[in-house]
Amino acid sequence: MKTVVVLLFVLQALCISFSANATNYYINSITGNDANKGTCKTDCWKTISPLKTIQLKAGDSILLATGQVFTGMLSLIDVKADVKHPVVVSSYPFKGNKAKPVIDAGEELNALLIQNSSFIHVTGIEFTGKKPYTANNSNNKAQMRCGILVEITKDDLFQQIQLTDVLVHDVYYNEPGFTRSAAEVKSANGTQSYGWGIRVINNTKAGKLTGIKILKSNVFNVSHTGIKATANVNGIQQLEIAACSVSQTGGPGMQFSGVTDGHIHHNTIDHSGSTADSRNWGRGSGLWTWSCSNILIEHNRFEHANGPGDSAGVHIDYNCSDVVIQYNLSANNAGGFCEILGNNYNCAYRYNISINDGHRVKGENGAFQEGKIFWLSGYQGNEKKNAGPYNSYFYNNTIYVAKNIIPKVAVSSSADGVLIANNIFYFEGAAQMVAGDQKKKEVDVDGVPNVVFMNNLFLRADNWPTDIPLQDAAPLFGDPQFIKKGTVQLQDYRPSNSNLIKNKGIAVLPIPNDSIGLRIGLKVEHDILGNRIVGKPDIGAIEVTENGKTNHK
Repeated sequence: MKTVVVLLFVLQALCISFSANATNYYINSITGNDANKGTCKTDCWKTISPLKTIQLKAGDSILLATGQVFTGMLSLIDVKADVKHPVVVSSYPFKGNKAKPVIDAGEELNALLIQNSSFIHVTGIEFTGKKPYTANNSNNKAQMRCGILVEITKDDLFQQIQLTDVLVHDVYYNEPGFTRSAAEVKSANGTQSYGWGIRVINNTKAGKLTGIKILKSNVFNVSHTGIKATANVNGIQQLEIAACSVSQTGGPGMQFSGVTDGHIHHNTIDHSGSTADSRNWGRGSGLWTWSCSNILIEHNRFEHANGPGDSAGVHIDYNCSDVVIQYNLSANNAGGFCEILGNNYNCAYRYNISINDGHRVKGENGAFQEGKIFWLSGYQGNEKKNAGPYNSYFYNNTIYVAKNIIPKVAVSSSADGVLIANNIFYFEGAAQMVAGDQKKKEVDVDGVPNVVFMNNLFLRADNWPTDIPLQDAAPLFGDPQFIKKGTVQLQDYRPSNSNLIKNKGIAVLPIPNDSIGLRIGLKVEHDILGNRIVGKPDIGAIEVTENGKTNHK
């Protein structure tokens, strides 16, 4: 092993690439010179500018010296690497400094642009855009400024872009002190120029962008969305975002449109819709999907979403199918917990824990929607009649709402197919039925067809609105006796009243007239803490044993 390490060191010292057909490019703002070849540490470049003069090929690496700042936009355009020999953007150690190298967009629009390229791996780099973008915009159109922008503009297949251990922060378009209007925050997604964290965009009709991974990364202090993927339906495939932290975003923490086959897991999203900076949009759910299919959202934390509308922990916007939200913690989000909009098919919330969600009150602080703990909305666009959602599954969730918050419910009469079972509704106050999309109360006297609403545990008889024709056919009542209420620790919502909880759940079957159920299966093997589900499911998101302790694997 020592021999191999020594050989690699010698190869680097001699400026010889590890691959016969690949080149390592070194950049060091202290020891470099842009007149150098850039191909070894002793002959390195000073800035990223010389990269504009070369065409990167499979196996090439761009290596930035640790602890240094490089100004401008790093552009990777039309790079065609391969699965065994990706192009790598990373760092190399300089004088023992362990800090990530920084690429500051400076006067450029983005810090990193990856366009029409495949097999790119970026790891261990920090990106920022603190300086306002001042270039002349002759068309006077809204522009986006990104820490990282991945886009395709050609009708072709592009694949495997991976971002690992990157830091994106303080990305703004406008000067400090720029202020948004009240009308701007009420627009659907904002109409002005903003700074974004990481954006993945397919701008084509027939092109495909597949195999996108964003792992172990951190995004904070951006004026709109932290991580966003946008395409026509099915234009982005196989998206994975895992072990990331997103906080203090002016818009949503994460948002996906036109994505098929996504796995979003083990992330933390905090303070989406932040108003900490006047340049922020000031509205956004922790995460939301639109026109997406086959998306699994699990083992995440969504906290403190803010805004006058929407702004749930995680919500399913319209035109989606097979979006499953499971094993997440949702806490203190203004807009609420469960939100499923129109023309959605076979979506689910299951085995989640919600704590004090939906505290927003319409009319206060500019709010134009009530916060809601449970909302099925038929909205599918301003010009279309309400439709759906269809076959919505909501089971084995634990929902706690303190006495200072009124838990609110809205259900559209356009909904068709609803299952609500095995949930714990622990509301310290009475629940209310409210309007959904700024409209009248939506459920009509005929109710909703194809409903299975039964076997839920309520703390009190008034924990579900009585003036709604959607009622539990076989409710349970009592105190599950949580270990500790009001915290944001999952284990504190373990019920100690096992006689009320243990094996009291029902088997979840497809909704009447639903031939699909959930494509990944209605039955689950484990609860939110990873405990095995033995025998009948318990009530709520956490399984308990007879003595009230957790049942580990």
